[in-house]
Amino acid sequence: MGPESTIPYYHDIVYGVQAKVGGDCFPSLTIESVNAFKVLELCQNQEYETLTEYLLDAIQDLSAAGADFAALSANTPHIVFDQLEKVAPIPLVSIIKVTCQEVLRRGIKKVGLLGTIFTMNGAFYRQPFEEKGIVVITPTEAEKELVNQRIATELERGIVKPETLVEFLTVVNRLVAEEGIEGLILGCTELPLLFNGVETPVARLDTMSIHVEALINLIVGES
Repeated sequence: MGPESTIPYYHDIVYGVQAKVGGDCFPSLTIESVNAFKVLELCQNQEYETLTEYLLDAIQDLSAAGADFAALSANTPHIVFDQLEKVAPIPLVSIIKVTCQEVLRRGIKKVGLLGTIFTMNGAFYRQPFEEKGIVVITPTEAEKELVNQRIATELERGIVKPETLVEFLTVVNRLVAEEGIEGLILGCTELPLLFNGVETPVARLDTMSIHVEALINLIVGES
């Protein structure tokens, strides 16, 4: 929900629709910008009812603007997705569900998960995968703290450091060697900033790209 991921969401959706439809076509798209740091703070304090209300206000603004459906363009706020879905005035497209579908499509049985501490620790993220028989592996507690800190203090602010990439790749390589993961979920929409153009030992599942493709297909009327 920060600017570093909002920009590629917007760019890739409008040009993705144009590529599918052809010609001089850009879709009507409304962005409701929210405070990503407030979202993280509410998660930290486990103020989930307040978070639901905060995000619902944003969704209601999108509905009032004429949106047919909406998406939370971040992984962490999906911690209240089920509650939001029940009260939202328009349908919501889950980044977790479409990522799970992609993991199933690829036949991957064990995935590593990187994201904020709330995403890595939350049952809300693992449950859809585990229901499909997919094992979700997260880093050690120390690794989680490192990943979470780098996301919050660097990537959310558009800061990409080579030494941070080395740290993250060390975590990924350990998950491959010791846990046997077959794929890696980039469960934060800022993580592609860090991993852009970088080879990883297993297939990466970029949740933002997967989400964007699902939204493009909805816009152009494909299932």
